[in-house]
Amino acid sequence: MNAPAYQGIKDFILARIHAGEWAEGHQVPSENELAREFKVARMTVNRALRELTAEQVLTRVQGAGTFVARPKYESTLVAIRSISDEIAARGHRYRADVLLLGAAIADETLAPEMEMKPGSPVFHSRVLHFENDEPVQLEERWVNPAVAPDYALQDFTNTTPNQYLVRVAPLQRVEYRIEALAADAATRALLTMEEGEPCLVLHRRTWSKGQVASVANLWHPGSRYRFTGHF
Repeated sequence: MNAPAYQGIKDFILARIHAGEWAEGHQVPSENELAREFKVARMTVNRALRELTAEQVLTRVQGAGTFVARPKYESTLVAIRSISDEIAARGHRYRADVLLLGAAIADETLAPEMEMKPGSPVFHSRVLHFENDEPVQLEERWVNPAVAPDYALQDFTNTTPNQYLVRVAPLQRVEYRIEALAADAATRALLTMEEGEPCLVLHRRTWSKGQVASVANLWHPGSRYRFTGHF
């Protein structure tokens, strides 16, 4: 199945930006120019530009045109902190066990979150993080190979998946939610939790290079973990 016409326009613009041809502040062609070049209706071009603007790749200035936006890395890097850095900041020891690292397929549930077609290849990892030899986080993550093609080759006992992805796929956007959920028996065993003890679960999606970079579920024992932050 061919990609929709608006996606082809998005890919064209993203390719120019990632190749360095269009830097921050560069004015992209007008809707009329792009419509003529791609032989599509202006509304098709408008959708592509609107989506790239929502993804913070472009910025549109009334009466002036559409421009390549300033990357929004600084604020997202503050919000996305590696658990190893958190533990080190408390003066405690950090280590990790890699339970799973390899290739998988995006199923009907995961594919919409990854903004992929069902059956698309993804990377899948499960890492158990320890603080002073006590398990404090079970991380399950799916990663877009187009954004981080060498993800499955990394040693995540030496660096965390978060640290690696921040390095190779600078963040443009982050979406998350926090819930208290009941863990299954396998998760309780890994996190050495009592039956009935709630888990604090952080579900997070990140975007880079104009596409979803990763989807992660981070499970924490409710009696031994809390989320904190400041502005």
